[in-house]
Amino acid sequence: MSVEVVNETDFGAIDEAEFVALAYFLYDQMNIDHLADLSIVFHDEDSMAKLHKDWMGLDGPTDVMSFPIDEIKPGCMPRRPDTELDLCLGDIVICPTVAAKQATASKHTAQEEMLLLATHGFLHLLGYDHIEEAEKKEMFDLQRKLLLKFIANRGNVVVETLEIKGLP
Repeated sequence: MSVEVVNETDFGAIDEAEFVALAYFLYDQMNIDHLADLSIVFHDEDSMAKLHKDWMGLDGPTDVMSFPIDEIKPGCMPRRPDTELDLCLGDIVICPTVAAKQATASKHTAQEEMLLLATHGFLHLLGYDHIEEAEKKEMFDLQRKLLLKFIANRGNVVVETLEIKGLP
């Protein structure tokens, strides 16, 4: 597995190693093969506003955006059919300054907010969405379980896998 974490901002309070650990945790919890690639990139507000406008047609910076590459679902095979190429989950782009503002409003740390956003983005890469109310409940409940389990087990041995609908 190739997890790349890149901070392209001046925001200094980003623990890149913790985002790599989160990615490993999410791969295991969601039954994703470790050969699938993932990038987590931190952008400043101007860059994020441009992405937001270019891809969503919306003004201003947002907190997180996800850009899936291959259609990967939990339990997916690690290679593209008929090739030796590994699958690629895609890219998660996070704006730390927007995340820090949200963290202040929610009364937790900027790092915890960015971990939440990375988890949210990861679920989007797997096809989860929150447009419909039922989808929103499923995604946000799973997001909360995953993040709480990760935070509770920081530095501990691998925890048992969550039961995900549609998986044995």
